[in-house]
Amino acid sequence: MPADLAVIGLGPYGLPLAQAAVAAGVATIGYRTGPEAGSLSAAEQRRMLSGGFRPATNAAELGRVRTAVICAPTPRGADGGLDLSQLEAAARTLAAHLRPHTTVILESPVYPGTTEECLRPLLEEGSGLRAGRDFHLAYSPSRVDPGNRDFTPANTPKVIGGLTPACTESAAAFYGRLTDKVVRARGPREAETVQLLETNYRHVNIALVNEMAVLCHDLGVDLWDVVRCAETKPFGFQAFRPGPGVGGHAVPQDLTAHGGRTLRMVELAQQVNSRMPGYVVQRAATLLNEHGKSARGARVLLLGVTYKPDLADLHGTPAQEVALRLMELGASVSYHDPHVPAWSVLDRPVPRVDSLYEAVADADLTILLQQHRTYDLQGLSVKAQLLLDTRGAAPTGAAHRL
Repeated sequence: MPADLAVIGLGPYGLPLAQAAVAAGVATIGYRTGPEAGSLSAAEQRRMLSGGFRPATNAAELGRVRTAVICAPTPRGADGGLDLSQLEAAARTLAAHLRPHTTVILESPVYPGTTEECLRPLLEEGSGLRAGRDFHLAYSPSRVDPGNRDFTPANTPKVIGGLTPACTESAAAFYGRLTDKVVRARGPREAETVQLLETNYRHVNIALVNEMAVLCHDLGVDLWDVVRCAETKPFGFQAFRPGPGVGGHAVPQDLTAHGGRTLRMVELAQQVNSRMPGYVVQRAATLLNEHGKSARGARVLLLGVTYKPDLADLHGTPAQEVALRLMELGASVSYHDPHVPAWSVLDRPVPRVDSLYEAVADADLTILLQQHRTYDLQGLSVKAQLLLDTRGAAPTGAAHRL
């Protein structure tokens, strides 16, 4: 069956889009841009295949669809900026097969201006077609929230910014098949900057509450009670909670590596959030010391090593740095995570415990890094010699909280 949609890039942005398209009855092919790892379970991927999704290995198939969405990853590069190499490669591949009247949409996180200044010339030069005249071109920020059961692609509004009004309407017509609401931006730059604002908003607010966590600990104030009370305010406040660091695929952008522009608030937020794994280890060492034990030789068990609860995604997880710093102090580190059967830190395998309650009882210190739904924190806190809860998930008084 001919496909209506080609999703180029089957990582954390492309796979959920393909899943949503298949669920909406859109015939979809997926084209990989590299060794990508998405966050869909094996069962979800089987449902996609049974629903008509088809992986494509021949790039020529990209020229037989009405809509092509580029979801190539744009990780942080060596200079701290976004690495657009996979996006550029995807654009060249698509350009070689691009046909007139196709709608091309970019969903990868990018700098404002990328659609027009980077993607457009690659597509035009490789195809001989002109954007806005021969094919439609638009940007739409990905709003994927893996594991969120309340907000899915179907009920999350989609922002569209096209090169021309006709480009916007063509992209809106496509996304209107997947979601209840389409929001039209003035153009691609505005849509790209929506992604910038949304990502930075999250990181800045997490940084604020992380700083509050450190301050409240020093003052002897229960931050978790402060947040609980503050979130009852019906206006002007949105609750964020601290943690051992910020993981995930969407990296904060201060634009320093893009034209020298600096968002000072974002720069400071990155500094605060990047210090949190070290702060967790400092608190862990202090706890051990207060109970007559040294970090060197201590048995430390890490609970939950993924970046988000109830998912198997390890991308950017702060557990990596926490484990590494503990090892550098001489601790004997092991871990438990129901979603991660094997885990390594700098190519050093970390032992995985099988009998959770026995391991918690045996460990000198247990650190909850991620609150998976399967963890009975009341029962675990009873078994643990020492429990450091970085998520505020254990019952009040049952653990030492971040």
